[in-house]
Amino acid sequence: MDIGDPLLMAVAALAALLVGLSKGGLSMLGTLAVPVLALMISPVTAAALLLPIFVVSDLFGLWSYRREFDVRNLRILIASGIVGIAIGWATASIISERWVGLIIGCIGVLFCLNAWRQRNAVPTPRPADVPRGLFWGTLTGFSSFVSHSGGPTYQVYVLPQQLPKAVYAGTTTIVFAAINAVKLLPYWALGQFTPANLRAAAWLMPVAVAGTFIGVRLVRILPQKTYFGFVQIVLFIVSAKLIWDVV
Repeated sequence: MDIGDPLLMAVAALAALLVGLSKGGLSMLGTLAVPVLALMISPVTAAALLLPIFVVSDLFGLWSYRREFDVRNLRILIASGIVGIAIGWATASIISERWVGLIIGCIGVLFCLNAWRQRNAVPTPRPADVPRGLFWGTLTGFSSFVSHSGGPTYQVYVLPQQLPKAVYAGTTTIVFAAINAVKLLPYWALGQFTPANLRAAAWLMPVAVAGTFIGVRLVRILPQKTYFGFVQIVLFIVSAKLIWDVV
C-alpha cells in the first residue's frame, strides 16, 4: 500500500478509526472497515493490512473492559472461534469470500427483521448455551478469518441474551481480541503480511487507538436501549452490504 497517496491514506484512516471505535465497544463498526478500505485496494490486501491494527486496538479495548465480561460466553465462543479459524485456514484456497459474505449477510438481515418484528413484545433473555454457542462461535471464527466479518453471526447468538451494555461490550472485545490474535499465524503463513502493509499499519495505529477511547466513552454515556438499537441498525447495514457485494 502506498502511504504517499493522500486519498488512499484518508480512506485507510477512516477504516482504522472504525476499527478503533469497534474495540471501544461499538462492535459492529469494525465490520465496515474492510469494505471501506476495499473501495481503494483489494479486499484481501485490506484485510491483511487491517489485522495488525485490530490486534493493537484490542490491547486497549482489553484494558478498558478488563472487569466487565461474561465468563461463560468467553469460554464457549473463544474455543469455537478458534475451530472456525482452523476451518477457514484449511479451506482458504477453495472457499469464496463473496459467498461467505452472502450467507453471513442473509443471517444478519433476517435476525434484524425478526427482532424489529417483535420489538413491542417483552423478550425473555436467552442464556448462553453450549450447542448454539459452538455453532455460532465456529461461524464467527470462520467468517472473521475470511473477511473480518464475524460480527453478524456473533450478534445472532449474543444479543438475545440481553447482557448489560458494558458486559456485552467487554465480552465482544475479549472474544474478538482472542480471535484476531489467533488469526496472525495463518495470515502470516499465507504470506499476507508484506513490508508495505506493515508500514501502512504502523502509520494508522494511532488513529485506531484514539478511536478505541472514543468508543469506550460513547458506550459509557449512551442509554442501554439506544446502544443496542444502534448495534442492530449497524448490523443490518453491514449485512445488507455483504449481500449487495454479491448480487
